[in-house]
Amino acid sequence: MIRNEDVATMVRRRIREVRECMAEAAEQACRDVASIRLVAVSKYHPVSAMIAAALGGADVLGESRVQEALAKRPAWEAELRHRGVPQPWIPWHLVGHLQRNKARKAMELFSCIQSVDSARLGEDLSRIAGEDGRTLSVLLEVNTSGEASKHGVPPEAAPALTEHLLEKCPFLSVEGLMTVGPLEGGERETAAAFVRLRTLRDDLARRFGHPFPELSMGMSGDFALAIREGSTMVRIGSAIFGPRGGTEDV
Repeated sequence: MIRNEDVATMVRRRIREVRECMAEAAEQACRDVASIRLVAVSKYHPVSAMIAAALGGADVLGESRVQEALAKRPAWEAELRHRGVPQPWIPWHLVGHLQRNKARKAMELFSCIQSVDSARLGEDLSRIAGEDGRTLSVLLEVNTSGEASKHGVPPEAAPALTEHLLEKCPFLSVEGLMTVGPLEGGERETAAAFVRLRTLRDDLARRFGHPFPELSMGMSGDFALAIREGSTMVRIGSAIFGPRGGTEDV
């Protein structure tokens, strides 16, 4: 069995390696790496690994499932109390699909929902946020690859959904867009999906007079390419935490 200390050492080393790759990609694109946030996607991994990632330099922790994050929260808070670290320490983002019936629970856990993909979900989140007296940061998830297995609105539907969120959801702060690169194809197809998201963001910004600063794109296998194409948040799972049975590569 791997001891927690060994897990922590591994996670910190891998974060340093990811950071080095991020810096190299940013330099190639003539970008400031400080403008790019590292989201450590901790789904299927224990709280001890999440703590190690937070201590090791991750900017955000990403979870894909509300129920898993809910189960982890008590152990997370207990560990922070043990360490004398006040909440909130590091933000948690939901990076996976959100069902409407779990919207309230999601808002108890996450400071940002990166996967808003329908008007009704947006309305639910805005209503709950208003009841709680807060404004919730969200990203609009866009299916730039056209793959049927992916969540997200198609690019051509994004303007209408963006307009709805801006006009009808007063307690949401629409910060930008998120996408998942294609599962099939090579670098050209992946780059095209990322360019499509960046171009869509630029078009939406001009249309609505809103900056939409965030582009969440790039995972363990393609984050360097995503940075070169303009990503401001990369979502890294296996390259930090290692593989875990039953997971997809992130």
